[in-house]
Amino acid sequence: MPSSNPTSDLQGLRVAILALDGFEQAELTEPRKALQQAGADTRVISQKPGQIQGFNHDKPADKVPVDLTLEQARPEDFDAVLLPGGVMNADTLRTSRPAQQFVQAMQRDGKPFAIICHAAWLLVSAGLVKGRRLTSWPSLADDLSNAGADWVDEQVVRDGNWVSSRKPADIPAFNEALLAMFSEHRQDAHSTT
Repeated sequence: MPSSNPTSDLQGLRVAILALDGFEQAELTEPRKALQQAGADTRVISQKPGQIQGFNHDKPADKVPVDLTLEQARPEDFDAVLLPGGVMNADTLRTSRPAQQFVQAMQRDGKPFAIICHAAWLLVSAGLVKGRRLTSWPSLADDLSNAGADWVDEQVVRDGNWVSSRKPADIPAFNEALLAMFSEHRQDAHSTT
C-alpha cells in the first residue's frame, strides 16, 4: 500500500532527465524539484557537458547544469526517466541514436517513464509508442497515432510504466501522478528483491 507521505518514498531513486538546449523550463525544473523533495537523486543527461538552455515557450529562461552526457550515461544506473518537452529540445533529441538507445533499454527493463509535452517525439523515433495510450502537446497527436499509439487529450494519462501530460499547466497533476507511479515502481522493485 503506498505511503501517504511521499517525502521518503523515493529516497535514493535514481532518475535520468534527458534534455537538450530548448527544453521547456517548467517541465524540467518543476518535476525535478518534486522528485528531489521526495528523496530522488536526479541527473540531467544531455549531448554535451556544460549547461543547457531552458525556455519559457519561445523566450530564453535559465540554464541548467548537465550531470552526464548521453555517451557517459548507462541505463542500468537509473531507476526511472523524466522526459521534459520543449519543441527545440524534443525535435533534436528524437534524432539522437544514444538517446533512443537509452530509452529503449529503460523500456526493456520496465522502468517508469514520465513524459510531458513534445517529449513523446523521442519515444516515437525509438519505436516505443505502438499500442501505448498517452497524451502530449496536441500537435503531436498525428505523429503518435501514425506510430500506433492511442493518443488522448487528457491532463494526465497513466499506461503501465508510463505517465504523460500535455503542457506546463498540467504540471501539478503530472507531478502527483509521476510521484505515485515512481513510488509504486520502487515498492514493486523492493518486493522482488
